[in-house]
Amino acid sequence: MLTDTEGIVLRQIKTSYNRRMILLFSKKYGKISAGTSIGEKGRSRSSLALRPFTYGRYELFKNRDSYNINSAEVLRSFYRIGEDVEKYMQGAYVLEFTEKALAEEMPAPRLFDLLIEFFEVLEHRDRGIGTLVLAYQTKLLQISGLLPQLDSCVYCGSSGPARAFSVHEGGIVCGSCLRKQEISSDSTLISCTEFDIVRVLNYFLVNPLKKLENIALNEEMGRTIQRLIREYASYHLDISDIKSEKLL
Repeated sequence: MLTDTEGIVLRQIKTSYNRRMILLFSKKYGKISAGTSIGEKGRSRSSLALRPFTYGRYELFKNRDSYNINSAEVLRSFYRIGEDVEKYMQGAYVLEFTEKALAEEMPAPRLFDLLIEFFEVLEHRDRGIGTLVLAYQTKLLQISGLLPQLDSCVYCGSSGPARAFSVHEGGIVCGSCLRKQEISSDSTLISCTEFDIVRVLNYFLVNPLKKLENIALNEEMGRTIQRLIREYASYHLDISDIKSEKLL
């Protein structure tokens, strides 16, 4: 069956006989693996659409067990991302994080649109790129239905001020519960008293990425929220061992 879909290349692997396997985030089918014989080099319409940070349309031959990319065309190229080392590395990290968060062949159109929006903002952003990445990750958790509990204590349900965040329990902890020995000994607690982490995360959630163009967290707060998201994603989503993270 011939079909087509919009998509973004997440990763590619060279195989035998000049073929490649493309891990494609398609809008219609979700994350799929598709073989192709389209050459990696050259400036043909199809080869350009298989490059990183390109939003394209892909003609697929689909059978019961596999996909093959017959042709492709560029809908929009975010080539400027590749011209800046930091943007390229942060963008590569987001692609790998997204890949690990996606289930096979489960359409995720809202996340697809969010990734396109991320590329649009990243391409033109000159500062605070790490903040943009954290905002994207927070929104990904929300879209995936895996957002931590931020409006009330995970132990008692109190809506009082958050004093800590428990990675294992998946949400904020109030001051009263934090004073209990069995809770305060939780090795995954991250303090929320020095920074208003909950307020920052909620700000990410209610504002589109484009509205965050001029927002940049200070370095210490950025590191704290980065740790929270990465440890939470590792524990609850099994998102770990991200190779591109080691280069940031």
